[in-house]
Amino acid sequence: MDEKLFVIPLWADLIAVGLGGVQGALFASGFRGQRRLDLLGVTIIGIVMGMGGGLIRDLLLNVTPVTLQSNWYLITATGAALVGMLLAGLFRRLNAVIVGLDALVIGLFGAFGTSKALVLGLPLIPAVFVGVCSAVGGGILRDVIMGLPVAIMHVGSLYAVAAGVGCLVVATMDAFGADLVVAASVGVAVTTAIRLLAVMFDISLPEQRALHLRKVAVETSAIPIVKQ
Repeated sequence: MDEKLFVIPLWADLIAVGLGGVQGALFASGFRGQRRLDLLGVTIIGIVMGMGGGLIRDLLLNVTPVTLQSNWYLITATGAALVGMLLAGLFRRLNAVIVGLDALVIGLFGAFGTSKALVLGLPLIPAVFVGVCSAVGGGILRDVIMGLPVAIMHVGSLYAVAAGVGCLVVATMDAFGADLVVAASVGVAVTTAIRLLAVMFDISLPEQRALHLRKVAVETSAIPIVKQ
């Protein structure tokens, strides 16, 4: 299918980029000691968070990255990063705002990535995969650039799982004939809700170590004990 048939509205894409830029700047400006970043460093992390998801999405879909086809993407990401850095102290006192931004950014990038993949003709499962990569891509790039452990690879509140469920909702609704805009909106809401609930109630996937110990316990319970 011709990629020109699907265009994410510029205003919607810029909202996602701007929120990602703010989120990245808040993350980067929180470091102290030897890891502290200067103005340029914080701006770069903000740009990576704001534009990374869209770049990864378009690279996976083998289409021209839209974030490089307009001046507004870099301007928005840079401006948002600077705003995030300047207001970092205020945002940190409003922790709920940071958590909400994080959840909303994941939902937006996931829904946009899945929607674009579906319109370009990808099957349901690959489309969901593209959406999840778009949702978590900026965070992965941020962690790699910062030399940090990649967050989604470690135990914590649901992140990629929230994106995956939201993207699956988008793809499933589209498969049943729902309007794609409606499906994307529902997907954003689902991802945001799951992420917020996971943070509020400290929900996470079980550790592989815990699973291993449970498996060992089950296996050893079947071993007969011979009493002397």
